[in-house]
Amino acid sequence: MTWNTEESSTALRVLAVDDEKPALDELVYLLSTQPGVGEIHRAGEATGALRLLRAHPIDAVFLDIDMPGLTGMELAGILSEFAEPPAVVFVTAHDDHAVAAFDLGAVDYLLKPLRGARLGEAVRRILAARVSVPTTVVAESAHPSEVIPVELGGVTTLVNRADVAWVEADGDYARLHTGTGSHLVRIPLSALESRWEDAGFLRVHRSYLVALRLVTGLRSAGNATVVCLRAEGAAGAVELPVSRRQVRELKQRLVHGPRQNWSQR
Repeated sequence: MTWNTEESSTALRVLAVDDEKPALDELVYLLSTQPGVGEIHRAGEATGALRLLRAHPIDAVFLDIDMPGLTGMELAGILSEFAEPPAVVFVTAHDDHAVAAFDLGAVDYLLKPLRGARLGEAVRRILAARVSVPTTVVAESAHPSEVIPVELGGVTTLVNRADVAWVEADGDYARLHTGTGSHLVRIPLSALESRWEDAGFLRVHRSYLVALRLVTGLRSAGNATVVCLRAEGAAGAVELPVSRRQVRELKQRLVHGPRQNWSQR
């Protein structure tokens, strides 16, 4: 079944997937109340969702995790291999899969019982990501700079990856440090590590990911090693610890890495 809500060329075409009919009905209804959502498709299991995804253009999938047959995690893994994967938002009663979800590139992770306001945050996050990277930019570069939507007090701020100097683990989330301040995002540091490696970021410590383009040097501090980052924007210079097993890789990346290209990605 397909619902038609907002008629707009920019409205999201979404797919809701849940094997429990009452939960699916509720999800479809709440999606229909969201500004920015257009066509709504629905599927009661992952295999049917795949058929719909092949038959219709879909911008975002709102997906349960615990389903018979193909699980939501497995479906998200398949979607990540698409040439143009839809945004994925998990909607689940389980709070112990968040790290795995963000490792798969999920935009958001919503817990049941679902609230309309919380769903609205996820929709706005998807819409913000869509408009933040123009098509012309993508065509010009194979590695467009990623934009991270950050929610603060109900306001969405777009943080460009190119503006991030270093990232700090903050529990299960990560804190982006830029020249204008810091921003907490619902993405684990491990997910950003794998997504940003080719853009010139390196995990130097279990708690820190740094932009190599800002590294000015290394120095010894007793029996430890610290990496020095130059000032960026309004932020001052900073020194961060480097774990022993990462010192060698950091030195190799600094000596051999194509640093002149990273700031353009």
